Amino acid sequence: MPDGPSERPAGGPARPDAPAGVRLGLPAQGRGSVAGWGRRFLGVLVDWAVASVIARAFLSGLGVQFGPLLVFFAMHLLLVSTIGTTLGHAVAGVVVRRLDGRPVGFVAGAARALLLTLVIPAVVTDPDRRGLHDKAAQVVVVRR
Repeated sequence: MPDGPSERPAGGPARPDAPAGVRLGLPAQGRGSVAGWGRRFLGVLVDWAVASVIARAFLSGLGVQFGPLLVFFAMHLLLVSTIGTTLGHAVAGVVVRRLDGRPVGFVAGAARALLLTLVIPAVVTDPDRRGLHDKAAQVVVVRR
C-alpha cells in the first residue's frame, strides 16, 4: 500500500486525491512537477508586459487596436512551439511540454496560443492544473 498521496499502487492508477500531475505520471514536487499557480501567473504577467512594450514600440503608429494581444499570441505561438518556453516562463522557472515527451510543435502551439489568448479556456482547469488550452494541445506546464 502506498505511504503517501503521491505514490501509486504498483501498476495501478494514482489515487484521486493525489497531488497535481501525479495522475499524468509526473512527480509530486520539484523539477518536472506541475507548475503552481504563482509561477504561472508570474509568467503571464511578464509575457503581457513584454508584449505591451513591443506593441507600443512597433504597432502603436499603425493604429493596431489589439497590439499587445496580437504580440502576446505571436510570442506564445512562436516560442512555445519551437523552444517550449517564453520569456515569462523562463523568469518563472517553467516550461511547456507535451504529455508524450515530443516537442510541442506548431499545431499544438497554435491551438494553445489561440485558446490562451481567449483567456476563459485558461481559467477553466482540472485537478492537474491544466487549463482547456493545455488539454487541447496535450501539454502540461512543469517546473524546470
